[in-house]
Amino acid sequence: MSVVGDGTERGDAGVDEPGWEVDPDDEPGAAVVAAVGRQIKAWREAAGMRAAEFGTAMGYSEDLIYKVEGGRRIPRPEFMDGADGVLGAAGKLAAMKADIAEVRYPKKIRELAKMEAAAVELSAYGSHNIHGLLQTEEYARALFGMRRPAYSQDEVERLVAARVARQSIFSRSPAPELSFVQEEVSLRRHLGGRMVWRRQLERLLEVGELRHVEIQVMPTSRDEHAGMGGEMQVLKFKDGSAVGRSQGDFGSRPVSDPKQLRIIELQCGLIRAQALNPRESRAFIEQVLGET
Repeated sequence: MSVVGDGTERGDAGVDEPGWEVDPDDEPGAAVVAAVGRQIKAWREAAGMRAAEFGTAMGYSEDLIYKVEGGRRIPRPEFMDGADGVLGAAGKLAAMKADIAEVRYPKKIRELAKMEAAAVELSAYGSHNIHGLLQTEEYARALFGMRRPAYSQDEVERLVAARVARQSIFSRSPAPELSFVQEEVSLRRHLGGRMVWRRQLERLLEVGELRHVEIQVMPTSRDEHAGMGGEMQVLKFKDGSAVGRSQGDFGSRPVSDPKQLRIIELQCGLIRAQALNPRESRAFIEQVLGET
């Protein structure tokens, strides 16, 4: 049995493997998954196949087929490709992968990813953890696994997949300007163990080489620090609008009011000025990596 990128486990035994359940509070997402399920059922019935026969042909259990058709399980892309072939849908079911991709992650993360995909500039300060866009898959998995109350393993995998998918921002064209300031302690905390930590530091050095990315380190030794209120981020868009969020201000909710944005932007600017510059920061990260 193996775990694939969306957190679904699949085995040859055809048992009811864990997968991503539909969030009942995500009404738009649930509606899409239900519509896809109805289409799969319609194609199966048109092909004259019972759910058990379809499951056998697909390599899944009958129960899983019923859950997908009933809109209670989010099918992964491989499922849609397989169903298309088994049911002779001539690409019509496989084409629905795009619809599912829009709702496969939690609603809050989808909204954040949509803003990041449209941003032309991002400025962020991370205090306790490495910023999500900079995290390796292993680091993210360790981080979500530490959450209390604990996430289920399926939910951990779903959140990890969503976080990794957001990192497509680094390969966008035209590239957005990305600026990150990381607290020194976030570089020294061995989350996930020594090897996970080492790979995370190596990832920071790798991403920092991109021309449109700046990574800075805020040393613990600084006498003044404009980010004591916690994490913050500002996203700017092509039309001149912006959205900001500060852990220490405005209840940590997203804000777009110019007066509130000015406060967050002022804090971000001061933090960048107080941190090591990008060249010094790279040398600092290399030094921490060398100490492992």
